[in-house]
Amino acid sequence: MLSRVANSLYWMSRYIERADNTARLVDVNLQLLLDIRRLDDQTLADHWLPIVQSSGDDELFRTLHTDATGDSVTEFLVFETANPNSIVSSIGQARENARMVRDQLTVEFWEELNRLYLFLHSPRARATWLSSPHEFFLEIKNSSLLLHGLATATVIRNEGWNFMQAGCYLERADKTSRLLDVRHTSLPEHGVPGLISQEDALGWSAVLRSCSAWDAYKARHGAEVQPAYVVDFLLLSDNFPRSVRFCVRALDAALRHISGTAGDRFSNDAEKLAGRLLADLSFSSPDDIFALGLHAYIDQLQGRVNAIGDALFQAYIYQPFHTLEDYQLRQQEEQQQQAAQPAPQPATA
Repeated sequence: MLSRVANSLYWMSRYIERADNTARLVDVNLQLLLDIRRLDDQTLADHWLPIVQSSGDDELFRTLHTDATGDSVTEFLVFETANPNSIVSSIGQARENARMVRDQLTVEFWEELNRLYLFLHSPRARATWLSSPHEFFLEIKNSSLLLHGLATATVIRNEGWNFMQAGCYLERADKTSRLLDVRHTSLPEHGVPGLISQEDALGWSAVLRSCSAWDAYKARHGAEVQPAYVVDFLLLSDNFPRSVRFCVRALDAALRHISGTAGDRFSNDAEKLAGRLLADLSFSSPDDIFALGLHAYIDQLQGRVNAIGDALFQAYIYQPFHTLEDYQLRQQEEQQQQAAQPAPQPATA
């Protein structure tokens, strides 16, 4: 597969997943405000600023907005075209990448992605946002789920599919860890946290709801919300499809399907890093995480996830592209050298 095609499918999938996760995050935190008794300016800033920080775009936010209010943060995360990771920007980038590899996608998938793009750029999107933010986010989340379903049901299982899977699960692993990091300020720096207040419990339940994990969490732990249980479930669960461990396992499988490498070896740094991270997650416990500190652990985790993405780019996008570029350059040089050589003289009798 051409590296540019792989790159477009990979980033299309990442941007769709990014928009979906941002919609989940903002929707749940808007609803959480209904349960907070005191809503002064400081409380609102303490509520919204960590959400911006979790996106990794807090420096950009400060250049565009002076205060972290509900209006400024939601505008930044949803509609701000100057923010490359806003929902509108993410779907725009997903559509552009899909347009470049239109022949690799089914009609149904393209039409749904195009429909979501047109909705976000229509007056109806703003009207829905102003009248019912929850309905607005439901539109995005449902469209994202439909796109995942259409891909699963209609896209042929080839290298392109595996690059889509790699992009989706790498992005999901990163975003699940960032959602957890929003709550690290409510915990001691080290050690397993004990009982928490009702307000903190609401915050941790919001993290679960942001990942659509509330029902699955209750099935395992009941309705009691404890940080150690939440961290264990969202980082280390082996069967919840939005946990970091599950995502890294799916990412590792996609990488090995691309290269055809068996699970007990590796053929490039992306596979090596993914396999090592999967092993560490498989043999970690909540005690290990809290001994280091949740924030420190997630910082390391995000660095390792980003390193896998960089290694994937080096293995399949950057090097193949430059190999082809070098080959074309050598061909041009040979043609120029041949053209510059004098024509052979005819033999004399």
